Amino acid sequence: MTSPKPTVLITGATGQIGGDTLRRLLADDSITLVAAVRSAAKAEPFEAQGIRTVILDFDKEETLAPALQGIDRALLVTGYTVDMLRQSKAFLDQAKKAGVHHIVHLGACGRDDATIGHWAWHQFVERYIEWSGFSFTHLRPECFMQNLLSYDGTQAVKSGVIEQYTSDTAFSWVDGEDVARVAVQALLHPHRHTGQTYRLGYDVQSYGDVARIMTRVLGQPFRYAPQPAQVFLEKMRAAGAEMAYMSCVHDNFVRMAANTIPGAQDTFDNFEAITGHPPVRWEDFVQKHRHAFAY
Repeated sequence: MTSPKPTVLITGATGQIGGDTLRRLLADDSITLVAAVRSAAKAEPFEAQGIRTVILDFDKEETLAPALQGIDRALLVTGYTVDMLRQSKAFLDQAKKAGVHHIVHLGACGRDDATIGHWAWHQFVERYIEWSGFSFTHLRPECFMQNLLSYDGTQAVKSGVIEQYTSDTAFSWVDGEDVARVAVQALLHPHRHTGQTYRLGYDVQSYGDVARIMTRVLGQPFRYAPQPAQVFLEKMRAAGAEMAYMSCVHDNFVRMAANTIPGAQDTFDNFEAITGHPPVRWEDFVQKHRHAFAY
């Protein structure tokens, strides 16, 4: 008698990392895939592809227990608000009651002693996962290359000019799609990845370096125009972002510009061992997204 397929829940299924993870799992018939969505309307595109959905709204705790029934493994992705602390705890409490075995948590950058606010918040969530007794894999991506495509709806590259907030400091980067590739492996093979904290960063570049790479790869002039970190706060406030979280990001930018964050230039050699493929470098990313950057 064959064992039933494990059921894998993807939160953040309509977002970048969750969505990429879900798409990469679609073709794997060793699991039953479930997409968590906040409303019936958001479920429709998934249902049209034959993907099972459950209604799960982190701000409506009554949706958590029903959504988690029968789930064996879960990708936990929360939004960019301080509410992620409360949301994560409530989700994990209900996941424990439902018998979820393995949690893959999408966290943030940094070494264990990180003090950037939202990085530390994610480490509190990691510790709660461990304290709760789950099998776990913690993902700590460095800066997403996708931030140059957009950040919370704001455009970072306009007519060949990169406007960002970290002065000339070089730091570690990762392609978000590579983060999803690691999440896929941890969800498919938890026995191989349980107890692991994977820091994910594979290319150290400053924004000036990135501009030079874009110039070389795309054959058009690009340049970096550093902005004060306060400009970021004003843009986020105008975009209606949650400012407790964005104030932490502002602090990140200020400290990065001063080059005072220990480990900001750390890179790792774990990706090929996890996925069987080399990680994306900046040249690869620019080529892949050339139509978004060209002007």
